[in-house]
Amino acid sequence: MSILTRRELIALLLAAPAAARAFSDDSGGWIPLFDGHSLDGWKAGEHADTFKVADGQIVAHGNRSHLFYVGSEHHADFKNFELSADLMTRPGANSGIYFHTAYQPSGWPAAGFEVQIENTHEGVSACTERKKTGSLYGVRNVYQALVANNEWFQMNILVRGKQVQIRVNNMLVVDYIEPDLPFRADLNFQRVINHGTFALQGHDPASITCFKNIRIRPLPDNIAQISNERPEVDELYRDVIRLGTENYPLVDYHVHLKGGLTIDQALANSRRLGINYGIAINCGLGFPVHSDDSVHQYLDSMKDQPCYVALQGEGREWMTLTSPESVARFDYCFTDAMTFRDDNGKRLRLWIPEETGDIPDKQAFMEMLVKRIQGVMHEPIDIYANATYLPDQIAAEYDALWTPERMAKVIDAALENDVAIEINNRYKIPSAAFIKAAKAAGAKFSFGTNNADANLGRLEYSIQMVKQCGLGWQDIFVPKLPGQKPIQVKKWRTTA
Repeated sequence: MSILTRRELIALLLAAPAAARAFSDDSGGWIPLFDGHSLDGWKAGEHADTFKVADGQIVAHGNRSHLFYVGSEHHADFKNFELSADLMTRPGANSGIYFHTAYQPSGWPAAGFEVQIENTHEGVSACTERKKTGSLYGVRNVYQALVANNEWFQMNILVRGKQVQIRVNNMLVVDYIEPDLPFRADLNFQRVINHGTFALQGHDPASITCFKNIRIRPLPDNIAQISNERPEVDELYRDVIRLGTENYPLVDYHVHLKGGLTIDQALANSRRLGINYGIAINCGLGFPVHSDDSVHQYLDSMKDQPCYVALQGEGREWMTLTSPESVARFDYCFTDAMTFRDDNGKRLRLWIPEETGDIPDKQAFMEMLVKRIQGVMHEPIDIYANATYLPDQIAAEYDALWTPERMAKVIDAALENDVAIEINNRYKIPSAAFIKAAKAAGAKFSFGTNNADANLGRLEYSIQMVKQCGLGWQDIFVPKLPGQKPIQVKKWRTTA
């Protein structure tokens, strides 16, 4: 299914308070696994000198190694549990906490799951790992760094039956329910819910990660799951896990809270599907964001939500309504060429047939549209959305009207202005021919739905195009760092 049914949604919302109580109840039962001054109860595999105790912390710094819990608590064998740890990463750190694993003298642990610890943005170092802190590695990934290097944060892991929940600073970022027949994208790793011990990871000599206050609360073997859902494993389900394992950032960057969809429902859907979301607010004349004050109010309302927050520019006037400083507060910014003024000065919204009217000269219309798209690319945007959209009156002639020459002009404009091209799940555009040409030219792509209602889909068309057009994970857009955003570095101009 592409969205939560009413019954599933009610079940998730009813389960949410219970899930919150699982970590808020601090009445007892916690057992420390680290005494704060020694590695008693822990055993390293290869390169044991990677792990040291300093200032009440376990510091992982050195060649690849894994530190396994081998102490007496529960005979170092846990099935259902709550684990809590305080963590700090240095820039370039890459680490993890394994559960349901077993001691290995060398290599990456084959048994169990890794909960990722990685907060370094691409571009800060040689880091190219897309999976960020809180990811259930290769199964349910988090693609946004929600906490910073050089700051302590808390990680919580809850396992109850076939359900795994992960929280970062009390934000629920993963809520994975293992299906009856688990899908394993990499058969070298036994990523199935079972039982076992814990391990801390030292990834490489450039990685420094600190651990303290590591504690466990064992739960009964027969404790009930929070949710009774049993996921349906179809080919798209397998694709999501397969692509996530292969480092593709599966993010729907074009989600709107409309049609009754709330932020809580969107995040529940995201965790259920394994697809991260970017929640976009519209900026333009008559839209929710139309001033600096409205920007600040909206961003305050989205504070501490585990998702990207984006600005969609509406019409060509959007840049005149807010300051560059306000726009730069968003994770990224996008627009489309669906609203513009024609050569006679008439304002058109291409999705409204009454405004577009008859198009007697289709070729002339296309030439005008391509010029408007080229102009849009000069705006301070990260993503060109709804790419190659045509009005209903001529949409059936898409392949004939989008000639190679016209496609090349749009692609060249995207490359010249460092703008990613959206692969739109709702409209199923651009075509495979356009995407292949853009990939060959070196363009970047984003995935987006542009939902008209609460139905967000599952990025079906985007994933299809990844496979059909041979897109690699390096071809997929990730938001830029503060200071590098288009609104901050680009010489732009309005195209009104």
